[in-house]
Amino acid sequence: MLPLILLSADANTTAATPYSSLSTAGSHSLKTLPACTFPLRQGLTGRAKENWTQERARKSSKLPPGPFQFPIIGNIFLLGSKPHLSLANLSRKYGSVMSLKLGSITTIVISSPEAAKSVLQTHDLVFSSRTIPSAAKCCNHDEFSMGWLPVENQWRKLRKICKEQMFSVSRLDASQGLRREKQQKLCDYVNECCETGRAVDIGEAAFTTSLNLMSATLFSKEFAQFNTEMSQEMKQVVWGVSKCVGTPNYADYFPVLKSFDPRGILNETKIYFERLFVIFDEIIDEKLKNRSRGGQKNDLVDALIEINQRDEAELSRTDIKHLLLGLEGPSRSCGSCGYRDSIPMRVHAGIAIPVPSLCGSDSARTYPELPRCHPLL
Repeated sequence: MLPLILLSADANTTAATPYSSLSTAGSHSLKTLPACTFPLRQGLTGRAKENWTQERARKSSKLPPGPFQFPIIGNIFLLGSKPHLSLANLSRKYGSVMSLKLGSITTIVISSPEAAKSVLQTHDLVFSSRTIPSAAKCCNHDEFSMGWLPVENQWRKLRKICKEQMFSVSRLDASQGLRREKQQKLCDYVNECCETGRAVDIGEAAFTTSLNLMSATLFSKEFAQFNTEMSQEMKQVVWGVSKCVGTPNYADYFPVLKSFDPRGILNETKIYFERLFVIFDEIIDEKLKNRSRGGQKNDLVDALIEINQRDEAELSRTDIKHLLLGLEGPSRSCGSCGYRDSIPMRVHAGIAIPVPSLCGSDSARTYPELPRCHPLL
């Protein structure tokens, strides 16, 4: 295991040069150390000098106040195991707008409604760009995905396509029956578990429902089933993408580690992306064959293929695959925000949960209920 040793450029004391003790104890010299140690050491030394320079220039910069930024690591150690609580505590000391240094990434933390309104509403175009994680750059996904593109012509074109073909009022009204069907399947599954006394994994059930709703809207088919191993490949791949993209990556905070990929996230994400693209290619080819035989279904992929055949320069096949990958985000985020690792809920047949009495008699409701006007006591 190679030691990671930080040496300052102006260090002249033996205390700052631990190579002397290493050479005495192990009969090594600086010349016999592995060659790969020196580029890493030089990179860390350069990063330390840069951080110290930034800290000295902090008072003259326009950054908001914040805690002292340590070399290399910055303030990343202040986040702890519960970052939201740590940031809330820091905001009480440094204000509703503060700056942190997470490794090499300068982060501005907003913690008041007024500042959030200014960022998200008044100056939304200025703050519309996002920090792109390394996992999202696999297969050049960040160059095609609407979720990572800057607000330019390509982004506006994809947004217009989604607005007209998927999120229009007529399209949403037409898919209301589909949403009711998926909701009913979820209720039937929970009732079945209740009758048999099986545990209900809420995250798993919600993820399966969301994935099936998205896949039925996009491809007119379901990719997952409740409590069965049938057709689970797509479900496992989408879940794997969610895990890779949502897992903190050391390389995002310390660029010197990008070439090493210490957690193997980039390689794993690339495998999942390529597998999804193969599945999308198979679906597109099947759609094209169906169209050549005169058949046609009214789903999003058919609409995208029609745009592609009308003008490939407007929407290429690569654009379609990356757009479909980006649209799987809602189904991914549903199951990856802590439900997966939570304890499954065990539903007993003899226990009545008084939810319908609060929500109303219409248990199949798929639209928000208007606020109830209860009299004040």
